Amino acid sequence: MRFSDRQRLLYLYLREGWRRFSRRLALGRNSAGRFAGRTPDRLIVAPTDLRAVDPFVANEIIDGRFPLAGRVLDTEGESPFELDLPSHEFAVRLHSFGWVRHMRSLSEEKDFVRLRQVLNDWIITHGRHIGGLSWDPDIIAQRVIAWLSHSPVILRNTEHAFYRRFLKSLAFQLRYLRHVADTTRDGEARLRVRIALAMASVAMPASENSIRKAARNLDQELDRQILPDGGHCSRNPRVGLELLLDLLPLRQTYVNLGHDLPARLIPCIDRMYPALRFFRHQGGELALFNGATSTLANELMSVLRYDETSGAPFKGMPHIGYERLAMRDTAVIVDTGLPLSPELSRNAHAGCLSFEMSSGKQRYIINSGSPKFAGERFRQMARATAAHSTVTINDRSSARLSQSRFLGPIVTGGATKVGVERESQSTGGEAVVASHNGYVDAFGILHERDLNLNAQGTMLRGRDRLTKPDGGELGETASAQAEARFHIHPAIKLRQHSQNEVYLTAPDGEIWLFSCHDAPVSIEEDIFFADPSGVRKSLQLLIAFNAANLSEIQWILTREG
Repeated sequence: MRFSDRQRLLYLYLREGWRRFSRRLALGRNSAGRFAGRTPDRLIVAPTDLRAVDPFVANEIIDGRFPLAGRVLDTEGESPFELDLPSHEFAVRLHSFGWVRHMRSLSEEKDFVRLRQVLNDWIITHGRHIGGLSWDPDIIAQRVIAWLSHSPVILRNTEHAFYRRFLKSLAFQLRYLRHVADTTRDGEARLRVRIALAMASVAMPASENSIRKAARNLDQELDRQILPDGGHCSRNPRVGLELLLDLLPLRQTYVNLGHDLPARLIPCIDRMYPALRFFRHQGGELALFNGATSTLANELMSVLRYDETSGAPFKGMPHIGYERLAMRDTAVIVDTGLPLSPELSRNAHAGCLSFEMSSGKQRYIINSGSPKFAGERFRQMARATAAHSTVTINDRSSARLSQSRFLGPIVTGGATKVGVERESQSTGGEAVVASHNGYVDAFGILHERDLNLNAQGTMLRGRDRLTKPDGGELGETASAQAEARFHIHPAIKLRQHSQNEVYLTAPDGEIWLFSCHDAPVSIEEDIFFADPSGVRKSLQLLIAFNAANLSEIQWILTREG
């Protein structure tokens, strides 16, 4: 390890240590006692929840079976909060209470009584003592938003004792959340905490000063995390969608109650919409970069129907580092950026210069995406460069991920610089030329990728070139084995036409021909992590070449019919 790398790691350890110390200092020794206080006498409003409702999930939960995070827990009449849970992700979903929204589909009084029993079980087992997963700030924020949004269902025809117990628990959680907000991990979690606190300030009785303070804190976090191009600082396309699902109801709640809106709320929402359209394929799915997982069409439409910005997607997002080539029915989205900070890289993928390509409503070339419900092993596998449609060298990733449990899985090394140039072709097409230095330290190799989409959207030309950092040829001293991968969406059928050509056929009959005459193109087994049904088998195209003999390959995707 180089001296500069050791310095960097030391800085990261010191920074994380200070964050943890600050959290403990904020809580004090007798943390639970510090957050006791007055119980509000009522709720003022229930913010709207834009997320879809599934009656099947509601009926299963009422019957004692919790289908969460791809697993089912049969409680057999016991409280789910006193049982061993199937997975960490299941526990997160259970304690976040997002599943309460499905209860809106119920109508029987006995069902609402059962729902209150479950909430009461949580208050008894977890709500009186701070600690454990259920008191993670992000989980508290999600739970507060869910309880507020669905309070009409939770409190329907309830007795006064439960009403008071519910409000007392909400107030207790909110007092704790205010204390830990500043020491919450950076990124989506910290912003969601500020959203929850702002929502609670208008949904529950509060002084004008408290409302203004919550709005001011939300403004600061929005301005810091939503960048000028509308992208979220995590660089995850799906985070924007998740945040809008909470920000839109918050905006409407302020309006309905006649409060002054946080100054940055509407401008940030207006910036986020073009960014969301940037990552949207025409079939309605979001591109799979940096932790993004499957996005159902109804999820996206529930947010896009409130879009008042209109207009075509941006061609580039320079602040978070992406480029888009779009001609007629064909779209190509390219990752040309790096994590904005180590703390924001906990879910970042080593997919620099990877791309996705769609035509019409069908995605052809994709990244493997992030699993929605799978365990940590699959989640970390999905972050590797090999899980992306780009080039790997000697089967190594272009980013180095921390193995430290103290730091968490942040990016600690690898690519530090990406060069990007956008070109307009005389024939009306568009091109992007980009390079990254993620393999320079290990192999002395710079990866450069050119992508050129013609004006008709019928041909995508690509070139992958391995060079020295100064642009010179590698020569015979290079011993690197390179592999260019092109992950194929599971709906696409592949047929080998020759050793250099493969046909890609969509369910609607549209055919594209992938060809590379510099090296053989093989069809290999693959894993698609981001399928809505869970991790599944898929296929990929692979071009293997030795840098000493062949430092550049050119490939073409052509629409055949």
